[in-house]
Amino acid sequence: MGLFTLAEARTELARLLPTLHEIVRLRADAAELAAGGSTLGGLPEFKAAQARLDDLMESVQRTGAELKGFAPLLVDFPSERDGVPVLLCWLEGDTELGWYHRADVGFAGRRPL
Repeated sequence: MGLFTLAEARTELARLLPTLHEIVRLRADAAELAAGGSTLGGLPEFKAAQARLDDLMESVQRTGAELKGFAPLLVDFPSERDGVPVLLCWLEGDTELGWYHRADVGFAGRRPL
């Protein structure tokens, strides 16, 4: 996959947000189902939630975005900034794509755009 411009990454994030919100909801459901005694169901519902999570995560990856974290959810969009490889970074709870970090530094080097 290629690199995203900031505008492309923001557009893709807006398109992905319903999927990302579903991942967060299913993650919580799967955790509750795994703990047992849930009103959500039992093992069949847990397996169904896991299968749906796998499908959703694969759909995110197919866009060229990189799903880097699951709890909390972290999505990176490969890009460049002043000729340097960076990852435009969205973290669960962010209201917009407003962060980046150098590809060789990782999340610890996260900076506002």
